[in-house]
Amino acid sequence: MFMKSKQKLSIRGWLKRSFAMAIIAGAVAIAAPAQANDTIKIGFSMALTGGLAGAGKGALIAMQVWAEDVNAKGGLLGKQVELVYYDDQTNPATVPAIYTKLLDIDEVDFVVSGYGTNLIAPAMPIVMQRGLVFPSLFGLAVNEKFNYPNYFQIMPSGPEPMTDWSRGFFEVAMAQDPPPKTIALVGADAEFAKNAVNGARTNAENLGLEIVYDESYPPRTADYTPIVNAIQARKPDIVYVGSYPPDSVGMVKAATEVGLKARMFGGGMVGLQFASIMTALGPKLNGIVNYDFWVPEPTLKFEGVEAFLAKYQTAAEGQGVDPLGYYLQPYAYAYLQVLEQAIAATNSADHAVIGEYIRNSEFDTVVGKVSFAPNGEWANTRVLMVQYQGIADNELATFTKTGTRVVLYPAEWKSGDINYPYAE
Repeated sequence: MFMKSKQKLSIRGWLKRSFAMAIIAGAVAIAAPAQANDTIKIGFSMALTGGLAGAGKGALIAMQVWAEDVNAKGGLLGKQVELVYYDDQTNPATVPAIYTKLLDIDEVDFVVSGYGTNLIAPAMPIVMQRGLVFPSLFGLAVNEKFNYPNYFQIMPSGPEPMTDWSRGFFEVAMAQDPPPKTIALVGADAEFAKNAVNGARTNAENLGLEIVYDESYPPRTADYTPIVNAIQARKPDIVYVGSYPPDSVGMVKAATEVGLKARMFGGGMVGLQFASIMTALGPKLNGIVNYDFWVPEPTLKFEGVEAFLAKYQTAAEGQGVDPLGYYLQPYAYAYLQVLEQAIAATNSADHAVIGEYIRNSEFDTVVGKVSFAPNGEWANTRVLMVQYQGIADNELATFTKTGTRVVLYPAEWKSGDINYPYAE
C-alpha cells in the first residue's frame, strides 16, 4: 500500500516537472531566433467557421498572398515564412488554447491576432505574459483594458479609438445646414457595437446634441422594424447605429420599410462593406453614411493596393469569400507588412527590439503610410465616412465603380459631396 502511494506521488511529481519544463522550453523557443529551423513561423487564430467566417476566410487569403510575396523576395532573415493557423470558430473561448498551442507545441516565432475585437482580447494575457509583439487585426479599443506596449492595431481608428471611430460621422453631420440638434443611438448588445455607441454618445454629448433615443438590442434579434418605428417616433435629426452584419442588414431593410425620416443614418454598421451584402441590398443603401477603410475612389490609390487586390481576387475565385476584398483584406496584408518591415529593418527576431522599432517608425503599406500612437492605435485616425450614392441595381460591378461609395471624411481623402438629407 505504501509503495503504491509512493509511486503515484512520483508520477505526479514527474508530470509537474515535465509540464514546467515544457513551459520553459516554449518560452525560450519564442524568445530566441529560431536558428535551428529553416522557416519563420507566424501563428494565429482565424474565424474560418461561425459568424465571422466570411471575413475571416478572406483575411486568410490576403495573408497567404503576403506570405507568397515575401517568400518570392527571399523570406525573412534568410528563411521562408510559414503561416500556422487554427479555426477559432468565431468563439472567444477557443482563443487562449489556440495561442498556447501555437507557442508551446508549434513553437511559432511570432503571433498575430485573428479578426475582430471579441477574438483579439482573449489572446492578450498570453502574449503579454511572454512579452511578444502582437500585431492586431480590427479590434476596437482592445488595448484600453491592457495598456500593452507591444500591441499594434492595423485598423485606422486613431489614438482615441472609442471617439475617433465615430468622429467623422459627427463632423459631416455638423457641417450641414442646418446642423442637427437631436440624435438616436442604437446598437447590438455586444462588445464592438457597445464600444462604437459609447464613443458616439461621448461625441454627441460634447457637441451638445440631445439624445432622444439610446437603446441596445439582443444580437439575435430577428425583426428590426419595431426598433426603427420606436426611433422614428422620437423624430431624431440623425441616427447612429453600431451593428454586426446580420443586424446591419436588418436595420437597413427596416429603415427602408418604415421610411426613416432622419437627415443622416448609419455610422458604425459592420457588413455594409461586404460585396455579398452590398449586392443583396442594392438601392436600399443609397444615402447611408457609414464607416469604411478602403473604397475604389481616386483619392485612395495607395502604392501596391491595386496589385494586391488583383492577386487576392484571383485567389478568391470559387472560395466562397468576398470577391472584391476592399474592406478587411488590404489591412490583413498590411499588418503583416508592418511586421515584415520591422524584422527586416532590425535584422532580428527579438520581440523587444522589434516592438521598439514599430513604436518609433513609419511603414509603407498597401493601405498607405502607417505609424502608431503610444497605445498601439494609429497615430492619426483615418476612419473613412462614405456615402452610398447612385446605386440603381444589385450588380457586383456597380460597387467597383468610382462614385458609388463617395468619401466624405477625412478632408484629405474626400472624393465627393454628401447627398443630404437621407430621407430624400
